[in-house]
Amino acid sequence: MTATLRRQALLARRSLSDAERNDAEQHICDRVVHSAAFWSATHIACYFAMADEVDPTSIIKRAWRAKKRIFCPVMRKNGEMDFYSVSPRSRLLQNKYGIWEPIDGEKIDAKSLDLVCSPLVAFDHHRHRIGMGGGYYDRYFAFLRSRKQWVYPKLMGLAYECQKIEEIRPNPWDIRLYSVVTEQKIYR
Repeated sequence: MTATLRRQALLARRSLSDAERNDAEQHICDRVVHSAAFWSATHIACYFAMADEVDPTSIIKRAWRAKKRIFCPVMRKNGEMDFYSVSPRSRLLQNKYGIWEPIDGEKIDAKSLDLVCSPLVAFDHHRHRIGMGGGYYDRYFAFLRSRKQWVYPKLMGLAYECQKIEEIRPNPWDIRLYSVVTEQKIYR
């Protein structure tokens, strides 16, 4: 079931024209940088986009101009992930998935992050997320499953509206997003 939903959402995302993708990305990034979650954050995790994912580069650049610290993921061989600081001068290397990662920088503890801009393949109106299937984000933020109310970090999914699907049946280990930002709205 999840594999079918993942394929459908990937197909929808890949069917966007370059013009549609660029226009939508601009709206998504503008929504993020004008959000209270962005402006109240000091430590922001982001990602370097793969092929047709929402590219958060303008969010990263705006955060640097606002003197916020940006951290990006580094995948580990054992299926784990850590976040390291990045700056305009950071050195990057592509990992086995073709994703750019910082090769130096300061490692941050997950609980020290304020906001996490997360990639996703599909989402529903309950803010459940389907990723690429590696489970990296779910493992890294597993401590959020035991929270009674939302504290930090706030997980904000970035997606095109066409990636929204009717319903995702989450697994027990899945971490629900705080919000999902698309070109049309912010889902909370």
